[in-house]
Amino acid sequence: MSYRKFKAAQIFTGNSWAPPESVLITSENGQIEAIIPMADAGENVLELDGILCPGFINAHCHLELSHMKGRIAPSTGMVPFLLQVMSRRQAAAEEIEIAMQEADQAMWNNGIVAVGDIANTADSLTVKKNSRIHYHTFIECSGFIGSTASIRFDQAKKIREEFNKIGPSGIVPHAPYSVSPELFRLIREYDSEAILSMHNQESVAEQEFFLSGYSAMNDLYNSIGVDIGFFQAPGTTSLRAVFPFLKNSRKLILVHNLTTSEEDLNFITKESSSTIYFCLCPSANKYINEKLPPVDLLQSYNDNIILGTDSLASNYQLSIIEEIKLLSVSFPTIKLGQLLKWATLNGAKALDMDHTLGSFEKGKLPGIVQLQDWKSKRVI
Repeated sequence: MSYRKFKAAQIFTGNSWAPPESVLITSENGQIEAIIPMADAGENVLELDGILCPGFINAHCHLELSHMKGRIAPSTGMVPFLLQVMSRRQAAAEEIEIAMQEADQAMWNNGIVAVGDIANTADSLTVKKNSRIHYHTFIECSGFIGSTASIRFDQAKKIREEFNKIGPSGIVPHAPYSVSPELFRLIREYDSEAILSMHNQESVAEQEFFLSGYSAMNDLYNSIGVDIGFFQAPGTTSLRAVFPFLKNSRKLILVHNLTTSEEDLNFITKESSSTIYFCLCPSANKYINEKLPPVDLLQSYNDNIILGTDSLASNYQLSIIEEIKLLSVSFPTIKLGQLLKWATLNGAKALDMDHTLGSFEKGKLPGIVQLQDWKSKRVI
């Protein structure tokens, strides 16, 4: 068998740093064989600058919104952002398709090998079918009016049937403020083994709506003509209000977590039998709300942190290294190795892809990315 050999200033395995003067050995197609000392590697070692690490996992993206890049100004706040997404997302099918193809290629070029992608339609089906990236598609279901739950859920099932033909998929709730109890129950009962993902505590407005019943969220419902006179604020945070519908899922990905508190974390610790992952999308949080999540607090709860980019409607690019860079600058006590683990092995575990991706372990095909001067470049 012919082997390829790679050496760099540092090698991050997905779990930890390899010993100094290590060489990564792969087959011709990139399958991992071993990490060995330079003294045992023999000839034909390709020496690279910077850091080598496994391919990145983008655990939260909206590929089908790629045509909205630059259409929404930053710093609008959550409710104006949502209203603009709803009013501006329509476009010609060809425009949507081209934008998704370009976004998919950009992610690949930036070293992303897998994506947990939100879909509200089947628009991204062809791009994903032809992509070199591994996709897990989360078909997002929403509807705050209980009487429409079965209709909304049937629509989501039809979309899932299409995506199931090309890769793993599941039906997930959008957010606490947009999913009725009836719809939450249908999602929960549909597939007990599914990975659930939900936009969680993404704004102060969401939090105030569940605590008091009044916030900018009321303007959202009024603007789209939804009568929420039936809604009685539970007087608790949005996460605690809907957690009974989520607590028994096999895996639960909570995305954004901008206003998550220590009390929330203590509550879900006591209540949950799920493996919970906190997905950080810091660039999108800055873009929309000029705010970052309490990363140190989330890290103190568990190390199941993963990274996402959100969409090009709420980000300037789909680049995990840019997310790492922002976190590194904003939370300087978090070491680079920790951030890289969140971006590689943790993400692969969250999406059930760690049998192939996420780490330099024998038999895996995780891809190899070179990091230098806060830039990422695909090696394999």
